[in-house]
Amino acid sequence: MRCPFCGHDDTQVKDSRPTEDNSAIRRRRFCPSCGARFTTFERVQLRELVVVKAGGAREPFDREKLLRSMRIALRKRPVDADRVDRVVNSLVRQLESSGETEIPSKQVGEMVMQALLNLDQVAYIRYASVYKDFREVSDFNEIVGTLKSEVN
Repeated sequence: MRCPFCGHDDTQVKDSRPTEDNSAIRRRRFCPSCGARFTTFERVQLRELVVVKAGGAREPFDREKLLRSMRIALRKRPVDADRVDRVVNSLVRQLESSGETEIPSKQVGEMVMQALLNLDQVAYIRYASVYKDFREVSDFNEIVGTLKSEVN
């Protein structure tokens, strides 16, 4: 593993342990060249996933992009970061175990919306407003009305 501080090619693992949900291995590393310490995470990847965009463009699936988009929707909401990580891990496992290597971006977006609906309704509305490209206040009224009818 290359040191992110000085670029030295050979770092040493000082400590390894599983994450709380056993979905990854957390490794504390040390660079003998500059003395820096840093953490890496090792995750199992069942298959290489490719996201197919609406326009037909293809790009490699990026777990961090998925996590970032959920964190943006959940910004300043009372949802524990570990819980978000567990949800993202679950979504990635679902995608990897689907048997498909090419996943439509629409499918990923719908899965994220469903996960956010279960986590936090405000985050769901935030994500939906971008994902569904809301243009007017009536778009918000419609989705809030749908949520109210589902709750009652």
